[in-house]
This record gives sequence, structure tokens and C-alpha cells, in this order.
Amino acid sequence: MLKALIFDVDGTLADTEMAHLSAFNLAFAELGLNWQWDLPLYTQLLQVSGGKERIKAWWYSQADRPQVLEAAAMDQTIDRIHELKTAAYEQAVQDGQVQMRPGVLALLSAAADAGLLLAIATTTSPVNIAALLRRAIGADWRYHFAVIEDASTAPRKKPDPMVYRQTLEHLRLPASACLAFEDSGNGLKAALGAGLATVVTPNQFTLDHDFSGALKILPSLDGVSPAMIKAWHGDAAQALRH
Repeated sequence: MLKALIFDVDGTLADTEMAHLSAFNLAFAELGLNWQWDLPLYTQLLQVSGGKERIKAWWYSQADRPQVLEAAAMDQTIDRIHELKTAAYEQAVQDGQVQMRPGVLALLSAAADAGLLLAIATTTSPVNIAALLRRAIGADWRYHFAVIEDASTAPRKKPDPMVYRQTLEHLRLPASACLAFEDSGNGLKAALGAGLATVVTPNQFTLDHDFSGALKILPSLDGVSPAMIKAWHGDAAQALRH
């Protein structure tokens, strides 16, 4: 029986990536770096999970990259970029530049009313999650989720299943009693790696990802009800038994 719904955040709960892209570019400019990420490039960089990891991957790809003699100094620079980027993203959220995806808030409310537990399994930072959900749900947003796992608790980023396995552990539920919601290929791999049936709602940055193994691939969660989700979950469970 379905007991809990586990949600990714960036790209799944909300259309966040344009705000993240703008925030990265603002951080680069503030530090005087001659970097400018455009849409095609950022779409490619999203194959790398984690903001700091994305910066490092880009850094190493550049022939004219800033030369840093010690790894610790490079890490400090990346930390500073990410700090500035996070502040810029939080401001964008506060300014109303980030919107929840269609159907998300209605499903969260209906699922809770139907007795389903809600959880978050993401590799974004706690600050980013709080900025988004405080504005979307309210100051008490944390109380809507039984478990919140993020970059501070799961250092191994998706597609590693670590964040999902920890979420299941803290929910004290088997994967068979839960359903995951994702938007990317790496996210789907992480959820499947933890044994979770997964509903995928791609966005403009992830349309060409490989979603093999997904339970459902939908344009959004608009119109999706707990009854529909329970039926899909039941079909998946029955298929496994056969």
C-alpha cells in the first residue's frame, strides 16, 4: 500500500533553473570572472548534479581557466561563487521570479488530506529549499514534510541513490510503500537505485534525458490526484509480483 510521496525540488516542485542560471552569472560577474553561461551550455551542465560540482566541472573544461596552485584555494573560490549565487537565487525567489510547477501545490495538499506522508529528497542546499517553499507554502512549510533530505545530509549527489535511501530510512518505510517524483535523468537513476517507482515530469532542460524505467512520464502534475497515484503505484506493485 502506498504510504508516502517523495519529491525532488529543482525542476520538479518548481521551475527553478532559469533563476539558478541567472544567479550563477551574477556571481561570476561579481567576482570579475569572464564566464557567462547561456541556455545550451547550462542545459549540458545540468548533467552534473550539485551547484559546486557544476562550477568545478566548468572550471576544469576551460583552457583559459583561472590558475590556482592549491586545490584548497580552488575550493575556497568555488565556495565563494556558490555563496554569492545562493544569495542571488534567494533574492530571485523573494522577488517572485520562481514559480511552482502546475499541479504541485494542489497535489501536496490533496495527498496530505488523503493520509499520505510527504518527503523531500534533493541534492540542492537547505537555503534554496527554504527560500522556495517558504514563499510557496508559508512560514510553516517544514511541518508539511515528514522527512527532508538535502545536500547537507546527503553529500553524494544524484545519480547516487544516497539521498533516497536516507529518506526511506528516516520515513521507516520500504521503497515498495513509496513513490518518487523527479524531472531529470540523474534523479530518476537515483530513485530507481533506491528501488522506488518514479513519476517523471520533464522540464525544458531535461526533455532529452533518458527516462527508461520511469513509472509515468507526464508534462506536469496538473490534474493528478492521490487516487490516480495510488492506482499507478498499485499497477507497478502488481507488475513486480508477476
